[in-house]
Amino acid sequence: MGLLFTSCSSRKQIQYFSDIDTQARETVAPVTPTVQVNDLLSITISSSTPELAAAYNIVNPDKAELGYLVAADGTITLPVLGAQKVAGLTFSDLDQLLRSKLINGGHLADPVVIIRRLNAKFTVLGEVTKPGTYSFTEQNITLLQALGYAGDLTIYGKRSDILVIREENGVRTYTTVDLTSRATLASNSLIIKPNDVIYVNPNDTRVKSAGYIGGFTTLMTTISVALSTVVTILVLSK
Repeated sequence: MGLLFTSCSSRKQIQYFSDIDTQARETVAPVTPTVQVNDLLSITISSSTPELAAAYNIVNPDKAELGYLVAADGTITLPVLGAQKVAGLTFSDLDQLLRSKLINGGHLADPVVIIRRLNAKFTVLGEVTKPGTYSFTEQNITLLQALGYAGDLTIYGKRSDILVIREENGVRTYTTVDLTSRATLASNSLIIKPNDVIYVNPNDTRVKSAGYIGGFTTLMTTISVALSTVVTILVLSK
């Protein structure tokens, strides 16, 4: 019966970007991630004089990687430099800010700053092979990469109705993404940010299948009860 329902889906409903022209060439606008509240940042400062740069880094005798948690007010507190407002800055802006503080403040003449986000994660739910929460180390990833982490959509996933839930700067937004249209490739809706929740809605085949099974079970139960009642009445009437 499941095979019968599946056969009702068209190829367009199952394929990604079914209207794409394989000969087309498009310019992709870069997406620049920004630092957010609750980000855990790894910041390493070095220079040509390591003994001077050491004072500006977290010292951890266990050699485990430590980070700076961006507080609710958007700040982090660095050794020597103190509190710095970082929320809303791009990673490039933060790099320039810290290097400027170090140079102009007479701390280091030639600082090198390396910044990474340590706690980036996203959650995928719904019609995917492996729903769950996943971590990533890149500054940002695409929705396609995120779905790849989750083992891709099942045959019952509605490729034209994928919901991305995002909380950013105290505001929650809901974005619907259509993976059957190539226009989505040119949209920033394909970019996944830390703490995003991706929900893959079930397609009509899945909904109808669930409804059929439920309806069939209920019907058989009703028939069984009715037959039992009739048999009981017949036995008692004899």
